[in-house]
Amino acid sequence: MRIFFVTLSSLFILTSGVVKAQQGTRIPHSPLSFLTFAPDARSAGMGEAGVALSPDANSTYWNAAKLPYNTKDFGVSASYTPWLRNLVDDMWLGYLSAYKKLDKSSAVAISANYFDNGRLDLRDAQGGQNGYFNSKEFAINGTYSRQLGKNFSMGLTLKYISSNLSGNAVINNVSLRTARTAAGDISAFYRKQYKNDENGGEFTWSLGAVLSNLGGKVNYGSGTETENFIPTNLKLGGGITYSADGRNKFNFIVDASKLMVPTPDGVTNINTQGALAGAFGSFSDAPDGFKEELQEVALAIGAEYWYNDIFALRAGYFGENKNKGDRKFFTAGAGIRFADRYAVDFAYLFPVTQGSPLAQTLRITLSLGLNKAEKLDVSDTEN
Repeated sequence: MRIFFVTLSSLFILTSGVVKAQQGTRIPHSPLSFLTFAPDARSAGMGEAGVALSPDANSTYWNAAKLPYNTKDFGVSASYTPWLRNLVDDMWLGYLSAYKKLDKSSAVAISANYFDNGRLDLRDAQGGQNGYFNSKEFAINGTYSRQLGKNFSMGLTLKYISSNLSGNAVINNVSLRTARTAAGDISAFYRKQYKNDENGGEFTWSLGAVLSNLGGKVNYGSGTETENFIPTNLKLGGGITYSADGRNKFNFIVDASKLMVPTPDGVTNINTQGALAGAFGSFSDAPDGFKEELQEVALAIGAEYWYNDIFALRAGYFGENKNKGDRKFFTAGAGIRFADRYAVDFAYLFPVTQGSPLAQTLRITLSLGLNKAEKLDVSDTEN
């Protein structure tokens, strides 16, 4: 349980749409940040990159266009992350995803993000008690993706999003409410694969692009003048897979991401802009021009080694500009597959700076993949 003051960043949106900004502190911001948290352990262990990574059940989050390239006809994955566990003990992130291939070139999927903020002790600016509440946010997603050519595919995801930060509390004379909206993702994926059937060698290169969380603004009860942008995000990624013998395989990936939210200038109320105008205008609204726009691009780099498609080791790095959030951390992870259908993955985060609230962040993911001819019968794995 934690004291929840009105100055908490999640609720500054209730009082003003103008954020004080000086040089070096013009950081684009948005509620519903849980939509941008890497949910699964595989990509989290690779610097939180995954747009062009080889497909799995968690492609629903990273790039839904990859789903038709899955080698299994059906897959399901569940992930769990204790969040900010150095600071609190009851905040966590969960992600559940399942896909089904309709045929060789198309797939459908459902997924859900859930973020539990734990039990909150609501207080006003003077420290007065405003009661207790279990703050929670979630998104329910439906996906369809299809190959439009041998090497190219696209995906579409529709989302229903709900954010209940403080129930029906009244803060600064504002009666709060649950914020709800709808959004969507559009994704694309291109993969070119070369295989040597004699020795099992492989070389694959891939490119991906995702425009995620494009949708309406949200309001927590303070009126239309302070409706807030959701975290619309543009990600571009590239990847290379190499194996000389089919037994030892290496994946290398890189993602570049840009939060499509207006840059605060300390003068104007950015929330008065329309949802689409603000999102697409975010590429040219930084007060210092193109140089500052480039500072708003974060990079994620990751590498993965597989032995015989059974055991994996992973490492990565994520970096933001010091003027635009300054999140910098290394990641490491491992995974194991067994019986050609089950998988367990772990990831761990190492911040570059001491005292980071993200220190000791860990993730675990459990996955299952089946083909049409396979039956889920644990007895066939006992011998």
